Amino acid sequence: MFDSWLPEAASSYAEKIDGLLVFITVIVGAWFLASEALLVYLALRYRRVEGRPAAYIPANTLRVMAVVLVPCVVILVFDLVIDAVAAPVWHEIKETQPPHDALIRVSGEQWAWRFFYPGPDGVLDSADDFEVVNEMHVPVGAVVLFELVAKDVLHSLWIPALRLKQDAVPGRSIRGWFKATREGRYEIICAEICGFGHTLMKSGLVVENQTAYRAWLDSQQGTQLAEAGHPGQR
Repeated sequence: MFDSWLPEAASSYAEKIDGLLVFITVIVGAWFLASEALLVYLALRYRRVEGRPAAYIPANTLRVMAVVLVPCVVILVFDLVIDAVAAPVWHEIKETQPPHDALIRVSGEQWAWRFFYPGPDGVLDSADDFEVVNEMHVPVGAVVLFELVAKDVLHSLWIPALRLKQDAVPGRSIRGWFKATREGRYEIICAEICGFGHTLMKSGLVVENQTAYRAWLDSQQGTQLAEAGHPGQR
């Protein structure tokens, strides 16, 4: 039921994050309903009655304090349960970096995303790198390692279908990874207000099979070589 509210899950860890969202929603939803039911009951049970003055009860006994302390303890227990369930998922996504099949540098700027790919040497910041604006291509089923940077102000790389969101901070290079599991075109958004054109800072993620991806790489590298031979065309 909850899954139908979420975008298409298109990464190896998307379903795990969806599971956490559902788990937390059920717990928080149950507490919300319980607290609202208690509020309505107390409002009706102790509503104003003509001739009966309101009383002030100081919280100086254990019985009175238990009204606050017991819910606090129960909430703390649920928080610890949520942390225990979520920790392995976030450890896998944020604290580990599996061997990668592709490397991309993602740069956020006002108001565009730039994607830098290594050339045949597989190393960034070398002469055979090439750049693509507002469109990232990756092969399906491949582990992609990205280096996220910000050119000017804070940005946030958000790819809803992958359940990937990572802030980009000026002066820092933040590494992350994903493995797209479904071919298609997905939206890339900036999730951090970054100025006047923030709402226009959109891009596309193209997930394609290995053959199509290799053909795209070859075309981009060919374009880069052609432009390098004709500097005046830049």
